[in-house]
Amino acid sequence: MNQEIANIFTKIADLLDINGEKVVQRINAYRKAASYLNNLKEDIKPPYLVPRIIGEKNAKKIDEFVKTGKIKEFEELKEESAIRQLITHFFASKGVSLQELKENAKKRKIIYSRFTKPAKQLMELAGSVEKSKQAIDKVAGWANSRKLDYTIETVFKKWLELDRLKPKEIVKKPFYNGDPMIYSETKKKWFVINKYGEWLEFADKKEKIEWKITD
Repeated sequence: MNQEIANIFTKIADLLDINGEKVVQRINAYRKAASYLNNLKEDIKPPYLVPRIIGEKNAKKIDEFVKTGKIKEFEELKEESAIRQLITHFFASKGVSLQELKENAKKRKIIYSRFTKPAKQLMELAGSVEKSKQAIDKVAGWANSRKLDYTIETVFKKWLELDRLKPKEIVKKPFYNGDPMIYSETKKKWFVINKYGEWLEFADKKEKIEWKITD
């Protein structure tokens, strides 16, 4: 049970951060409580015995979880932050952290409102935040492997193809001293192709062959 509650506290902290919570201490309180719970060897005691590091408010939330299996604030936060979660996830798929996203939004390098409408449309199309994130990940994996740019709108365009979208297979090709190589099935030998296009029989050790990823 400790890990379940710790996981929820960590997610609450993350959602508060995504939602732009200004009271940093509130976020930190959840993270500290989560860390404490994760390190406990036995299940947490009733709220009135909870250590000070958990805090009275979080103790009540633990009690709420024990009695109902849910924490109301967490459920409400998930709904309130749904659109922000999607936008944050989209930028994370591009390697932009939440902190970078916030800083760029402040500097107007990223116009946050521009992503609100397509994020709402995506969630309506997918039916949930998790399915929307999965769709973004599918498109991101497909596009990144091909060095293509993508937007949230790309997910709409590729929606009917999502099950067929696959990352480009990574193929490594053999080289020797920078020159490409080829293996002849007929002669059962390796050959090095020099800059003049000539096939030179490879006479070195196989360990000298370099395998590189090429476009």
